[in-house]
Amino acid sequence: MLNSKQITFLRSESHAKNPVVQIGLKGLTESVLKEIDINLNAHELIKIKVQNNDKIERQDTMAVICEKLGAEPINHIGKLIVIFRANTKTKISLP
Repeated sequence: MLNSKQITFLRSESHAKNPVVQIGLKGLTESVLKEIDINLNAHELIKIKVQNNDKIERQDTMAVICEKLGAEPINHIGKLIVIFRANTKTKISLP
């Protein structure tokens, strides 16, 4: 579990990042989850673009991703969600 300083730090780190995964109109499929998992292993902190106009559904999507992949929700602005999962080859040093 991350504390508020760590979440603030990760939010600031995410500003310069581009989305690496896009969830289309079919929603969260197994192949999309696999792609998110691969990118979390490679980058730890990723942005995901969700092609859905319903804010509550986007929040639910972020919750499902975090639950299934053991990630932490960092931010949700518009159609972008940001998640983080530390790996053994730590690239981001948290405060």
